[in-house]
Amino acid sequence: MNSAEMLELACSQAWTPLLESRIGDWRLRWADGFTARANSALAVGDPGKPLPDALRAVCDFAHDHAIPPVVQVIQDTSVEEAIAASGWVQYVEHRPAHEVRLMTGPLSRGTSAGAVILDDPTSGWWEMTAGSAEPAEGPRHVLGTGKVGFGVVELDGVTAGAVRGAIVGEWLHVARLAVRPEFRRRGLARGLMNAAGAWAAGQGATGMLLQVALSNSGALKLYEDLGCTEHHRYRYWAPGPGACEDRPS
Repeated sequence: MNSAEMLELACSQAWTPLLESRIGDWRLRWADGFTARANSALAVGDPGKPLPDALRAVCDFAHDHAIPPVVQVIQDTSVEEAIAASGWVQYVEHRPAHEVRLMTGPLSRGTSAGAVILDDPTSGWWEMTAGSAEPAEGPRHVLGTGKVGFGVVELDGVTAGAVRGAIVGEWLHVARLAVRPEFRRRGLARGLMNAAGAWAAGQGATGMLLQVALSNSGALKLYEDLGCTEHHRYRYWAPGPGACEDRPS
């Protein structure tokens, strides 16, 4: 596999679905609808069968688990071209995150602005990262599985910001960075990143991975300021009309 494929696999290990199946190297993922990453087929490597058969298996898996058939594909590759030629189209319904930039960079350093990394998530962390203090099984599993650090900063009696850091080999995978609107422009996002970087260094990580929607200009600016650069991009694809019919009962 090339470097882009290896990084995509590392990211997938930091974002564990409830259920995963394989078609050769491809990974079919289901997490009861929580995020496209955990409910799509990661099309990297060799599926071990002709592409039309692999896409048919993606459709069958999706139909069996009541999710839309979606494939995550590294942009501007021969695999993406072949999927497009098979009648699949860009999954723009997943706006604003149907096109994503994978970034790499050094671990963030500096003051934490009061942010700490916890071993266990708080109700405030869940609310900031999953939208509910008591999330369903899907987000609880995806966000809570693995060697995870739960970053929070508490101000005025509330969780003002949160971030998720997961260790995969030498990498810190950063996700779900969020700051409440009333606490923005105080350096809390950078503080959370710095706290995550220090924690990750203690876990043996040497670099950082991020998957950021192209439309998220604020996050992209922060990560660029922290020394991160684009490695590659990926997009989501879904079947066009007639490309993924339900199986006959």
